[in-house]
Amino acid sequence: MHKFLCALLVLSCFWSCDKTAAFHEYKSLPKHWKSDSAVTLKVDNLDTLSTYNAFITLRNDNSYAFSNVFLIASMQFPNGKTITDTLEYKMANPDGSWLGTGFGDIKENKLWYKEHIQFSEAGSYTFKLKQAMRRNGDVNPIADLEGIRDVGLRIEKTNE
Repeated sequence: MHKFLCALLVLSCFWSCDKTAAFHEYKSLPKHWKSDSAVTLKVDNLDTLSTYNAFITLRNDNSYAFSNVFLIASMQFPNGKTITDTLEYKMANPDGSWLGTGFGDIKENKLWYKEHIQFSEAGSYTFKLKQAMRRNGDVNPIADLEGIRDVGLRIEKTNE
């Protein structure tokens, strides 16, 4: 009976797969996210006629010491053109409680990156994400940012 329940649980995980995501991948980070280290994700074979919404996904734990996060995100097109954005996201409420979903020490955040975009060029798109956190009054970024466990990218097809 125990084996049957385990098999049923595994099968239910496959049945409940997320159908809205055209792409969703995480990269685990070492203990610290170094300021000079970019997380690179490659996306291939998206429908060039459809529109998509893109999200940056972060998982943080309680050792993250800030209520926000600054990121530098770049998207490189197959032809080599690159678009770079500096982004700021809120990570905690004013009372210090974490935003995002999840139980326990780890929270998952789905952060808007680009809305209604079209990947009009066929080929591979490369996304690079870097942390750009600085302490107040400091010009240099925090060399070793603690508390961000995983960084990812999620692309969802819109219903248009």
